[in-house]
Amino acid sequence: MDLPIDFNSITQLLTAAHEEGRESLYEFEVYSLLSKSGAETPPQCNFIPRGSRPSDEALNALPGEKTVLKIVSPFIIHKTEVGGVRIVKKETNRIRSAVRRMFYEVPENYATWIEAHPESAPEPYIGLSGEALMAAISRDVKGILQVQFMPPDSDTFGNELIVGLRYTREFGTIISAGLGGTDTEIYAKRFRKGQAIVAASVAMNDGQTFFQLFKQTISYRKLTGLTRGQHRIVTDEQLIECFESFIRMGNFYSQTNPDAPFVIEELEINPFAFCDYLMVPLDGLCRFRTRQKIATRRPVGKIDQLLHPASIGIIGVSSTRKNFGRIILDNILAEGFSKENTLIFREGVEEIDGVRCLPNLEALKQEKKQKLDLFIVAVGAAQVPDLVDDLIRLDAADTIMLIPGGMGETHDSKDRAQTLMAKIDQAHGTIDGGPVFLGANCMGVISKPGGYDTWFIPEEKLPKQRHSTFHRAALISQSGAFMLHRSHQYPQMRPAYMISMGNQTDLTLGDMVHYFKTSDKVDVIAVYAEGFNDLDGLEFCKAVRQAVLSGKEVVFYKAGRTIEGKAATSSHTASLAGDYMVCESCVGQAGAIIARTFSEFQELVVLAETLNRKTIKGNRLAAVSGAGFEAVGMADSIQSDDFHMQLARLESSTLEKVATILKEKKLDAFVTLANPLDINPAADDDAHAQITRILAEDKGVDAVVVSLDPLSPAMKTLENTPGSHFDMHHEHSIKNQIIDITNTCDTPIVTIVDGGRLYDPLRDALIGNNIPVFTVCDKAIAALSLYVQGRLNADAIRSSEGFGG
Repeated sequence: MDLPIDFNSITQLLTAAHEEGRESLYEFEVYSLLSKSGAETPPQCNFIPRGSRPSDEALNALPGEKTVLKIVSPFIIHKTEVGGVRIVKKETNRIRSAVRRMFYEVPENYATWIEAHPESAPEPYIGLSGEALMAAISRDVKGILQVQFMPPDSDTFGNELIVGLRYTREFGTIISAGLGGTDTEIYAKRFRKGQAIVAASVAMNDGQTFFQLFKQTISYRKLTGLTRGQHRIVTDEQLIECFESFIRMGNFYSQTNPDAPFVIEELEINPFAFCDYLMVPLDGLCRFRTRQKIATRRPVGKIDQLLHPASIGIIGVSSTRKNFGRIILDNILAEGFSKENTLIFREGVEEIDGVRCLPNLEALKQEKKQKLDLFIVAVGAAQVPDLVDDLIRLDAADTIMLIPGGMGETHDSKDRAQTLMAKIDQAHGTIDGGPVFLGANCMGVISKPGGYDTWFIPEEKLPKQRHSTFHRAALISQSGAFMLHRSHQYPQMRPAYMISMGNQTDLTLGDMVHYFKTSDKVDVIAVYAEGFNDLDGLEFCKAVRQAVLSGKEVVFYKAGRTIEGKAATSSHTASLAGDYMVCESCVGQAGAIIARTFSEFQELVVLAETLNRKTIKGNRLAAVSGAGFEAVGMADSIQSDDFHMQLARLESSTLEKVATILKEKKLDAFVTLANPLDINPAADDDAHAQITRILAEDKGVDAVVVSLDPLSPAMKTLENTPGSHFDMHHEHSIKNQIIDITNTCDTPIVTIVDGGRLYDPLRDALIGNNIPVFTVCDKAIAALSLYVQGRLNADAIRSSEGFGG
């Protein structure tokens, strides 16, 4: 797109403000910035400095019969609420009267507002009240901006647009657009998700791709006349050009641009109004700062040694009791890691459990051994900084796992964490990048391919099937406890890797996804996040996108969605939590499947583990059950704010085949041929299985959900009943038939076993054969719908990037 943006002039504008000690532009300067960014119609304006007396000619120079007067202050952002915007007839005396009133009335109004909302007071006014507050506000008023009045084509709801850039600590610069005007915040809260406003990363979008997101909003429908009684007032090309201009500015004045002279913290036009197919900015603000130093890049290639170490050292192992270090050693050895390739660092002891001990790190160097692949730190937090000094100085290990807490997750430990991070960052500046660190405050790693386990939970508390099969998946969790509880409660989730990230003192969530994005050992990457380090949210999204383009599936859950939840995650992970709406938008647009609850996360992980090689071409669902309430429940669960499935229109040949089965089973008098199919409690194993296969073979069906009706007297669903009618191991039981169907069918099939613990053996048998099992129908439909939508979104991303469809 040929878009003339004069970055030199914009930089000069920002530089001039910076040299005056300002980190913001006045409104008239924002209009000047827009004029240099390719905008069509910034309004004509005239700045009236405080204390000046403009001539009659100057006051009447702007075109039109009316004029707009706006207060100019770096701290009064919402001007309308305090009388800071007035429209008057363009007559000299009326303009002078209004200007004089505003210089006095606006500070009074704003002081009253601040005293009523002290929590929202700008920093210079905190703690002030009465005359002192009003004097401070008045002192900061720089003048009045006289602006050309341009009557909009329409003043009905939805005919104003907000477009803005905002720099976020985690995701860099974000662009947003949607319903504009003074009620923007209300619209964002009251409308369904993604309807009032949309947001996206400028680093991962251009004007065209962001426009496709914007087309989903009510704002687009209003502006383009797609709602009753309205007509189009702006072209698609104008919107795309506007978005492209903002995105280019956002990328240029970005913390991620090493040549950026400044970083735009916020650039907002609210609103753009529309006058005869012209986009007219009616208000604007811009805050900026100088670019800050970015931490040295981490040598993330060393993650391979972390996950597949040939040698492990550990410090903090007790020789007399089961402390955390001793439990970690037990689990490392129990997983099958070689004692000969393991070292313990402890003075005064030659060996523990057959593992050789060295007194200190110097002894390792004196033996002239190669440095360790992995060094596990299981000592108290106070000892960690000095130990890290020694590990770096002696170049003792390529990767270091920091188990202890007290390293930044509380306010009292922040200084210790900052000191540690500075040392690590300095080491990354050396030739080989120094060691990489996992943690602190982490449970470490279970790596099935690497053959070791560092979790500090004893076997008695957490029995493990150490030699069972595992899926080609990696579970990366900021919280070790989350991963521990989910894997114990939902054992069908069996990833090859489980990695506890902790406080992300060094290695980050983004680093770990970057490592796995091209791994030949995983097809699924699942991530639980509480917050991201600076700009790591953006790196995470880039890694997710690249993983998706490589054919992998990414499942994501973000904690800290609410103000209360954000506060809780801050106390746990050193204030890393960010804005959930931005996070969800960016990660979802990158191609991840977003879980809304803990249980949904584990369900989506299992669906990804078991269905990732199945073909999904659309969102057409077929469902079958012998219980009427389930059939109704399935139909009721196919739509929400977050997903939209549709019930498949079954082919006539499918209906004929189903009718034949029902007639053979003498059920045709009780069953209506519809989708979902309620096939009656008298339907036996053969009826369930044959109908499931028929539905899965229908070309108009993209996924099948089948309830196995375990309590039905016609079904073989019980364990320990050999020879009885209910024996689930019978050759023709639903268990054996559904296993055969899923092994030979390319269509995803999800099962429901809605019954008590008596039917756990049936569930376990299906799970053991990689068949997804749910206990209630609505959860099955919701999880499958989110999964299908995520798969289709990923396919669309691959197609748009030229990776096939």
